Amino acid sequence: MDFDVLFLGSGQGAWNGAIPMAKAGLRVGVIEEGLFGGVCTNRGCNAKITLDRPVDVLRQLEALQGQGVTGLPKLDWGDAMAHKHAVIDHLAAANKQKLEDAGVTTIIGHGVFQDDHTLKVGEKSYTAKKIVLVTGRLPHQMAIPGSELFHDSTDFMVMAQMPKRLTLIGGGYIALEFATVANAFGADVTVILRGQTVLHDFYPPYVKAVVRDLTQRGVKFHYNETIQEARETNAGIELLGANGYHHLTDYVVDATGRVPQLTGMNFEGIGLATTEEGIPVNDYLQTNLAHIYAMGDVVVKTVPKITPVAAYESQYLARVFTGQTTEPIQYPIIAQTVFTSPRIATAGISPMAALKDPDRYTITSVDYADKDWFHQVGNDPINLITFVHDQEGYLVGVTNVGPDAVETVNGLLDVMNQHIKAPSQEELIYIFPSIAHSYMKYI
Repeated sequence: MDFDVLFLGSGQGAWNGAIPMAKAGLRVGVIEEGLFGGVCTNRGCNAKITLDRPVDVLRQLEALQGQGVTGLPKLDWGDAMAHKHAVIDHLAAANKQKLEDAGVTTIIGHGVFQDDHTLKVGEKSYTAKKIVLVTGRLPHQMAIPGSELFHDSTDFMVMAQMPKRLTLIGGGYIALEFATVANAFGADVTVILRGQTVLHDFYPPYVKAVVRDLTQRGVKFHYNETIQEARETNAGIELLGANGYHHLTDYVVDATGRVPQLTGMNFEGIGLATTEEGIPVNDYLQTNLAHIYAMGDVVVKTVPKITPVAAYESQYLARVFTGQTTEPIQYPIIAQTVFTSPRIATAGISPMAALKDPDRYTITSVDYADKDWFHQVGNDPINLITFVHDQEGYLVGVTNVGPDAVETVNGLLDVMNQHIKAPSQEELIYIFPSIAHSYMKYI
C-alpha cells in the first residue's frame, strides 16, 4: 500500500485530520484537483466575510449618525474585490505547503476509484489502507431553459463589477448574505423565492426583522414565484415564471442550494452506497465499505453542514486512526450563523422547538437595543436575544439577531457545552464592559 490514509479532497475535512495523522507517523496523501483548502477557504466563507467587512463597518457608522459621527463613506466594489484577492488568493498555496511541511503527500488531479483500495489520478494509481472522502457539495443548478445565463456563488465572489440590477433565486444563506452585500454596494437587489420561507433554520421572528431591515434598504422580495425560463434581451435578462410572472435584471445568481459531489469518481463501480442527500455513514464516519470513510458536507447527517463541523469530524478521525479513541463520534452543541446585517446566530434548542414543549423548557427574551446600556453605546437598531433553559436551570439554547450575534452565541457555547449554571457562573469574571459581561447577566 502506498498510504495508510488517502484523502479525496483537501477541504477542512482533510487537512485538519491529515496533518496530525502525518505527524503521528502515518503515511498520508491528499488528492485535490482544484484549490487546496476547498470551497470555504477559497470560494466561500473566507471570501464572503472579506467582502462583507466594509458592509459591517458601514452599518456601525450608520447607527452612530448624530451620536458623534457625521457622514458616511462610499463603498467601492472594485476596491473590496482587490482586497479580497489580496487576502484570499494565496491561501490555496499556503494550505498545500502546510500539508507538505507536516509530511503529507499532495497529489494534484482528479481521483477516480479503480477498486475500493485504489484511486487513479491521471496515469498513476495510488493504493491506501483507508480512504477518506471529502468531496463536499456543489452549487445546485436549475434545470430550466436559459439557466446557462445564471451565475453561482463562486462567480459572485470574483465579480469584477457590481451590476446595476442583481437578482438572487432562493431564500437560504447564500441568497440573504449576497443580498445584504450587493445592496450595500449599490445594486438594485431582488430575491425570488418559490415559497414564503426565508432562512428556514432560524427563528422566524428574527428572520422577519432582518427581512424587514433589508426591505427598508430597498431589497425586494418576490414570494411564491417559480421561475420557468430565462431569456437574454437587449434590456437585460428576462425571468419568466408561472401565472405571467416576469422580471428584468442584469445578473442572476442561482442560490437554490447545494448538492453533494458524488459523480465522476466511480463510486458506483466499487459499490459505495450514496443517496440524493449524500453519502450515508455510521457513528464512526464509515461508509458501507468499512475502510472508506466520509466527512464534511458530502455526508448525510442532521448536524449543520458547516466548516467547523467538517474540521471537528476530521480531528475525530485523526484520533481514531492514531489509536487515541475507539468511541463513536459525539457532536457538541453546534452554533450556526447567517452573515446578514444584522447577523443571526443560534445554538442548541431553538425557540421554535422550546415553544412546542413548554413543560420542559423556559423561554426568555431580551431587547438589547432597549434594555442593555452596553448595546445602546453602539445605538444598535436591532439587537434581540432569546434564551432557552431546561427545568434544571441550565442554558440549552440561545438565538440572537444583532451586530454582535456571532460573538454572543460563540461565548455562550461554552456555558452550554460545559453545563455551567448559577452559582458556577459567578466564577466567570469577564472584562467590563464587554459583550460577554453583558450577556452573562441575563442568563
